Amino acid sequence: MSAEDHKQDTVGRIVAAYATRSDVSPDDIVALYHRLSCELAEQGLVEAVAPATSSAALRPAVPLDRAYTEDKVFCLCCGRGFKMLKRHLGAEHGMTEAEYRAAFGLPEDFPLVAPSYSQKKAAHAKEAGLGRYTRSLPVPQE
Repeated sequence: MSAEDHKQDTVGRIVAAYATRSDVSPDDIVALYHRLSCELAEQGLVEAVAPATSSAALRPAVPLDRAYTEDKVFCLCCGRGFKMLKRHLGAEHGMTEAEYRAAFGLPEDFPLVAPSYSQKKAAHAKEAGLGRYTRSLPVPQE
């Protein structure tokens, strides 16, 4: 495979992955294809595709003291608010929770789930009887 074929394959895979999102219009897909093609042609494959997720390069999009409220947790990469960050981090930024914490120097107890959502789910689990069990065995009936 030549270098040009490799570039086109890379652009095709990126655009195809982007096109699977439900919030993307056909115009967005075409615009992304043209932008990636131009960038790869100008800068070369390595610079355009290399991820910019080194811990020194990442600056929070939201100040840490405003990174979460009672109802939302804000992504430090893009600034968007969510109830839970785990799926967003993997889908949009290709990061695990541990990588995210390391990239921004967050402590282990820093919430990645909105406190109100966590309390709501915990209450539901308690109502359903999760976490409860009896230690006594049922008496067999004869």
